[in-house]
Amino acid sequence: MTRAVAAVDLGATSGRVMLGHVGPNELSVRPVARFPNGPVQLDDGLHWNIDGLYGHVLDGLAAAAHEDPEICSIGVDSWAVDYALIRGGRMLAAPFHYRDDRTLPAIERVHALVPPEELYAANGLQFLPFNTLYQLAAEIDLKEADSFLLVPDLINFWLTGRQAVEQTNASTTGLLNITTGGWDDSLIERLGLPRRIFPDLVAPGTTIGVPRPELRLPGTVTAVGSHDTASAVVAVPATQEDFAYISCGTWGLVGVELDAPVLTAASRSANFTNESGVDSRVRYLHNVMGLWLLSECVREWQEHDPTLRLQALLGAAAALTTPVAMFDADDPGFLAPGDMPERIAHWCVSRGLQPPQSRVEFVRSIIESLSVAFVTAVRAASELSGKPISVIHIVGGGSQNELLCQLLADRSGMPVLAGPVEATAIGNVLVQARAQGLVTGSLESLRALVATAFSPKRYSPH
Repeated sequence: MTRAVAAVDLGATSGRVMLGHVGPNELSVRPVARFPNGPVQLDDGLHWNIDGLYGHVLDGLAAAAHEDPEICSIGVDSWAVDYALIRGGRMLAAPFHYRDDRTLPAIERVHALVPPEELYAANGLQFLPFNTLYQLAAEIDLKEADSFLLVPDLINFWLTGRQAVEQTNASTTGLLNITTGGWDDSLIERLGLPRRIFPDLVAPGTTIGVPRPELRLPGTVTAVGSHDTASAVVAVPATQEDFAYISCGTWGLVGVELDAPVLTAASRSANFTNESGVDSRVRYLHNVMGLWLLSECVREWQEHDPTLRLQALLGAAAALTTPVAMFDADDPGFLAPGDMPERIAHWCVSRGLQPPQSRVEFVRSIIESLSVAFVTAVRAASELSGKPISVIHIVGGGSQNELLCQLLADRSGMPVLAGPVEATAIGNVLVQARAQGLVTGSLESLRALVATAFSPKRYSPH
């Protein structure tokens, strides 16, 4: 039997509501709503317009229900680490944006209480200055709160009235115990955080509840791999075990899937993370800055030339035959919003390199630099985990970038399989569908369904 589910997929620059139809041998998804998302600058820092985002979600779900009134489930995924504080069932303030720099003083305070090597042994998480534990350490309203909810959990709460935190996204907070998978009470106490604010954890596939009657939405709300990368990895159309994945959008998440975490000193030094995946798999990966570099350049250029189009720039960059400077795509100087072309040029000049001289050269430089960073991370993931790799799967928006995909194949010496573009929404749909009994089986069987429905494009190394 084929039924419909609705996937709410919220990215750091845009969101979408997708309608999925799933059966034992059927899988299709199509968008019913797309909307922008981005930071807003308020008096106290950079925030998310979460009320506006929720309005878009409700409009999208209403459109999905109009197209198929028999929707049996709704699932929500989003970016990681950011949250809202709740008191008496009400949000205290709009969530801070992870690119806000308020956490910088808190990092030293956290490391004075728990040294970085002890943090890694406890949570297995890579150091990123915006990880949730640093954000919570920087909070001034924490004493006022009786709970906190990560972004997809907040949306689920508003839809159903139930407060719970889904496991895969919770693993990005740095406050889960890497061994038990539960909240790390000892770590929470050492950091001086109030234990009362940590809601119950739920696994992907758990029924959160039914939508509140006034919303007039069908079906139930189901927890999915609510960290968007967790959902994307579900939809990697892998047909063999020895694969690496690159989930490429605003960020590039590069890694392998394991059964157990890697907690060695070498792993910590390489800044690799062990995050929870669907079905208790470990997403062993490294964050690379991703297409944020390109989108910020385009945003800057379009302020001066609104007619500029990215596709034209990508085509010209692919045809470029002259060499361009390559830079460290992981440099933290590229994290904040702002004039990205100027920062890239400064990085090059400060190291004695000729910076890009045109927009086309900037685009080529970014794609070349990302390909180096991605391949370096793939090789490191294999070496640090001991898992052999013979093929790279790239999913998400970056899978449409033919220049990037070919450079990945050339630099790695391995075939690159590109697609699906909407991997996160597809993984979201599949976890819901399995919870509803529309499909059965392991992640491998779900991936086989993806490979049949969304055949990836192959790039062979030159």
